[in-house]
Amino acid sequence: MEAINGTAQILEVSSGNNESIKDESNTNKEINYDELLSSAGEFGLYQIFLFCLTFPFYIFGVFAYYTQLFLTEVSPNHWCWIPELENLTQIERRNLAIPLDSSAQFGYSHCEAFVANWSEVLLAHQKPNETWTRQSCQYGWEFNKTEIPYPTISSELGWVCDKNSNQATAQAIFFIGSIVGGFVVGWVADRFGRLPAATLSNLIGCVAGIVSIYANNFLQFSICRFLLGMSYDNCMMMTYLLVLEYVAPKYRTIIANLPFAIFYTIGATALPWIALACGHWKTISLATSIPMALAILAPFVIPESPRWLLSKGRIDEAISKVVTIGRVNKQEVPLKLIEQFKVSNYNNKEENTSIISMLKITKLRKNFICMCLVYMCSLSVFDALVRSIGGLEFDFFLSFTLVSFTEFPSLVLVSFILDITGRKWTCIVALLVSCIFSVLTAFIGSGLPSVLCAIISRFAVNMACNITTQWAAEILPTNVRGSGASIVHICSYVGIFISPYIIYLRNFITWLPLVIVGFIALLGALLALTLPETAGIDMPQTFDDTVNMIDGQKFFDIPCLRKNKTKDVGNVNLSFEMN
Repeated sequence: MEAINGTAQILEVSSGNNESIKDESNTNKEINYDELLSSAGEFGLYQIFLFCLTFPFYIFGVFAYYTQLFLTEVSPNHWCWIPELENLTQIERRNLAIPLDSSAQFGYSHCEAFVANWSEVLLAHQKPNETWTRQSCQYGWEFNKTEIPYPTISSELGWVCDKNSNQATAQAIFFIGSIVGGFVVGWVADRFGRLPAATLSNLIGCVAGIVSIYANNFLQFSICRFLLGMSYDNCMMMTYLLVLEYVAPKYRTIIANLPFAIFYTIGATALPWIALACGHWKTISLATSIPMALAILAPFVIPESPRWLLSKGRIDEAISKVVTIGRVNKQEVPLKLIEQFKVSNYNNKEENTSIISMLKITKLRKNFICMCLVYMCSLSVFDALVRSIGGLEFDFFLSFTLVSFTEFPSLVLVSFILDITGRKWTCIVALLVSCIFSVLTAFIGSGLPSVLCAIISRFAVNMACNITTQWAAEILPTNVRGSGASIVHICSYVGIFISPYIIYLRNFITWLPLVIVGFIALLGALLALTLPETAGIDMPQTFDDTVNMIDGQKFFDIPCLRKNKTKDVGNVNLSFEMN
């Protein structure tokens, strides 16, 4: 009996020691923000509320990006205006006064007209003679209004023939503004918070769009496009990042893609019909700019990012936000967890690192440059496909709607397969598909067949763009993730900057632009081969974590084919002495 009692006492003491060790271990355990956030509900009513609040910001992003197409697009079917023939029909004027040109689209000259005494020609019922003298358009142009049925700034100011590069140049200036805005608004976001940055970028876009209706020449319009470019991307990406920072890791892939799939698609498919309903480029500009002023209400209805608050040392405010999430989601955040989180954040000061420090490490530098180039290629292909719609010789507004609708199924698909198939190989396959169908679009002929190929190509590149957006954030270590992601986006603007000029080449060789687009997609796929897979892997916290992630990669690493890894669970062995 004594031996048994002694054994029981030893077990009790040992158990007590184990519990005290366990309690001490739990007390000393470092708690990060994701763990604290998960305790408040990984995806509940609060996150759904924030998800819905991003809706107008995605619409603003669509307006900032696409509206210029509807302000500047002109019918490719145009010719010189002859005032003396105004009593004839459009077709009669064209057949009588415009020279044939087999090398031009539609088979007649867009920039020249015959010189004749039109009163005599009409009285004598003469037919056009190719020997007549020709001259450039003296009185402007007339356009086939069945294609673009309202006045655009290009048709009003005659941005065709020797001025047909103005649209591409204005769009390039827009993206120069985006580069400047990326630095300015990015600085505001880091210094003053995500909400002030979102509000500022939308207000800039609002003012620039309203002022643009007073533009009377190319210089004035370009200045307005530069300012509107400053708002682009940031006008929706700031709230995108903010909501992403309120969602636990388990649901980040879905939240990164579903808003684009639903809200962005609604805006992009509705915009052509908004333009048609407006009926004039100035009305379109007002209708797509004034709503952006609603962003001034954002600070009153959307909470600031807890991660930004933590970066500024405002730990209690960040904890208050998480407690509010828990209350709305009907999840109580344990006080002990909060205390552990406070201790972890007060004791652990992040190392003062910068993007420059990362670029000094060879493996990280190569990784980062390749990520920038892949994102640049993806966005260049995306933008070029958007701008090629006018050359498909199909209804411009319907084509835009059909091609834009591909956002929805492609991004829903990405939302649910990306964690299964992985970022790397899904992105590569998407870019290869876009490459193939971009080239087919160039050679398959005009009309509906070319539209269908363009839809497939756009479907694929939609996937690639959203994959690379998320992939870039997951590859970068935490201490440079914000600044690194901004640079990746700014690099994409450089790629988008050249895409209007790529499409402009169709004025010389009709098939060349989409062949170049296909080559860029292929280049992006090849560059993506060098990047590590990040699906199912913890996001790196430090430079060393990123190096280890790169070193530990296999070339063919597909999450659904990985072998299940089991964690060894240590057994607690109790030893006791028998007296």
